[in-house]
Amino acid sequence: MCGIIGYVGHKNDPRIGLDALKRLEYRGYDSAGMAYYNSKTKKITANKAVGRISFLENKLNAKKLEGSPFIYHTRWATHGAPIQKNAHPHADCTGNFYLAHNGIIENYLQLRDWLKNKGHSFKSETDTEVLVHLIEHNFKGDLFNAVKVSLARVTGTYGIAVISSKAPGELIAARLGSPLLIGVAKDGHFVASDPAGILAHTKKVVYLEDGEIAKLNADEMHILNKNTFKEPEVEEIEWNLEEAQKGGYPHFMLKEIMEQPSSIRETFRGRLILRDGNVKLGGLELVQEKLKQIKKLHIIACGTAYYAGMVGKYMLEEYAGIPTEVELGSEFRYRKPIFDKKDSAVICISQSGETADTIAPLKEAKNRGVLTLGIVNVVGSTIARETDAGVYNHAGPEIGVASTKALTSQLTALAMLTVFLGRQRQMSHTMGKRIVEEIEKLPKLVESVLAEKEKIKKFARKYKNYPNMLYLGRKYNYPIALEGALKVKEISYMHAEGYAGGEMKHGPIALIEESFPTMAIMPKDSVYEKMVSNIEELKARSGPIIAVTTRGNKSVGHLSKDVIYIPKTLEMLTPIISVIPLQLFAYYVGVFRGLNVDKPRNLAKSVTVE
Repeated sequence: MCGIIGYVGHKNDPRIGLDALKRLEYRGYDSAGMAYYNSKTKKITANKAVGRISFLENKLNAKKLEGSPFIYHTRWATHGAPIQKNAHPHADCTGNFYLAHNGIIENYLQLRDWLKNKGHSFKSETDTEVLVHLIEHNFKGDLFNAVKVSLARVTGTYGIAVISSKAPGELIAARLGSPLLIGVAKDGHFVASDPAGILAHTKKVVYLEDGEIAKLNADEMHILNKNTFKEPEVEEIEWNLEEAQKGGYPHFMLKEIMEQPSSIRETFRGRLILRDGNVKLGGLELVQEKLKQIKKLHIIACGTAYYAGMVGKYMLEEYAGIPTEVELGSEFRYRKPIFDKKDSAVICISQSGETADTIAPLKEAKNRGVLTLGIVNVVGSTIARETDAGVYNHAGPEIGVASTKALTSQLTALAMLTVFLGRQRQMSHTMGKRIVEEIEKLPKLVESVLAEKEKIKKFARKYKNYPNMLYLGRKYNYPIALEGALKVKEISYMHAEGYAGGEMKHGPIALIEESFPTMAIMPKDSVYEKMVSNIEELKARSGPIIAVTTRGNKSVGHLSKDVIYIPKTLEMLTPIISVIPLQLFAYYVGVFRGLNVDKPRNLAKSVTVE
């Protein structure tokens, strides 16, 4: 997620914003920039840099900065590569208006075309730039009103900070779906996307609500809510700085687990067409005719992304009717894959977009003339650049080394891809509509599972000292069993194995005894009765069971008293729900073992070497 810092007040030192911006570095970013009203020139001066905030700092060290207001921004690329012209803040044609923006403007293409017809010219590839031009177009002497009128034409999400040389001494802020708060200091007002940025200056804040617009100067604050100015409610932050960076959570991993309702929503935002029972994946539009001819898919990934691909195989074959193979990148690159470039396509899945073992097969496929697609979270990453087309996750940066919200985002993207390809083929409108409607419900369903975290925490405490653990699932939840075992290995260093339920009698059942518990993923789906039989075999050998099953299923009680209930959804979407308790379980076991769950030993977030 991008970061915003703004200030208007009696201090004329824009460098204080640089220190505030550094407090947001933990969020992840690929470029940084700032703009301030120069009190001597009476104009706005901007500076930007690709890469670390230190690069921007080096630029500013050579300059004399004096003035207020100012705005700073760290960008996590969504629309447009992470290059300087795409870095925020963005300016209008005249250089009189500057804006920093978090979020996505979904109708930016229509707005850009309309503004071009009005004579506006654009310098970046971003969706954000249309908004600052729209403000320029609507400015009639009142900056606040110009922002208000402009936002009324925007579809999407935003947290914005706006300054203008036409309104010196003013800072306008607004939010819809992207967090933004106002810091109340003795010498002025701050704007921040995260409390961490401003704790060094004030602990008094006003949280903006969705749809609100704030007009700030050094001494006054006016907040418009539904065409009525309201009395601001000032709250006191009780966190220290480290806690604020983590949103009050003790670890980034827990924060990111708890963010999944939001990250899933961001993945499908603006992409679901409920009326048509279809999805809009803009990144695939240029190759959609080619995709109609595809008769076989190869999914290539590593680690957690590989397990997402395994779930995707079930989805794509069952609902889109396309034979699909899932390959480990590290193995695929060393064998002689058979491609038919006319009717095959390769899908590379990677959170970072820089996974070396996935990039090598991608390049091999391209060399053979095969259509290549990507599902990645990082705009401008190698996989994003090298593939012919793709789908961005928009899940925001993931700081914890063990992937959590990236996985559920990947699964959501794969579900949408299944609808996209299925509707090109034999999937009915009725089925497409049902899947799309259930995708839209996912954030609420995930919230209901997260609400059970204290119960899951108790189970983690109970089983934290066991040396080994087995994870079982079938069909869509077999890959989730593998992922659950991987997660508890990564985070707690407990030895765990994931297996397909039907494989127990082919060897692993020899391990089962009182000291060898099993996490059984067994929602009420098409293979539920089969899973019950598998678990009965474990129970008969005194193996402890933790069952993950659908709410309302009381019959599982004879197998175990340790039951985690999840809400019902379509079978193909169940993995997005069932993986949540496994993430929480692994997290709490790691915590109870006294380990650094954010940075497990020997692991790196982005595996860029073989």
